[in-house]
Amino acid sequence: MRCPFCGNIDTQVKDSRPAEDHVSIRRRRFCPACGGRFTTYERVQLRDLVVIKSNGRREDFDRDKLERSIRIALQKRPIDPERIEQMISGIVRRLESMGETDIPSKTVGEIVMESLARIDTVAYVRFASVYKNFQEADDFDRFVSELRPEDAAANPKPDR
Repeated sequence: MRCPFCGNIDTQVKDSRPAEDHVSIRRRRFCPACGGRFTTYERVQLRDLVVIKSNGRREDFDRDKLERSIRIALQKRPIDPERIEQMISGIVRRLESMGETDIPSKTVGEIVMESLARIDTVAYVRFASVYKNFQEADDFDRFVSELRPEDAAANPKPDR
């Protein structure tokens, strides 16, 4: 593993242990050249996934990109970081276990939305607003009213 501080390729592992999510290994490393210490994580990857975008473009699946988008949706929400990591790992495992290496981006988005809906409705709506490309406030209104159809039937909105 190359040292991120000096670029030395000969670093040493000082400690290895399972990470909090129990699906990766956390390694503390030391660089004898510069004395730098850093942490790496090692995960099992069952297969190389390729995401097929809506325009037909193919892109290697990027777990970090998935994590960033989920963390943006969950920003300032009271969700334990360990729970977020478990959800991300669960999504990746589900994608890998589908049996296909080519996965439509729509499938990835739907799985993420399904997972977010189970843990935080605000994050679910935030993610959906980007995923479904909301353009105006009425898009939010329609989407939220679909979340609670019983409220919509009991309290119809007056015409404006």
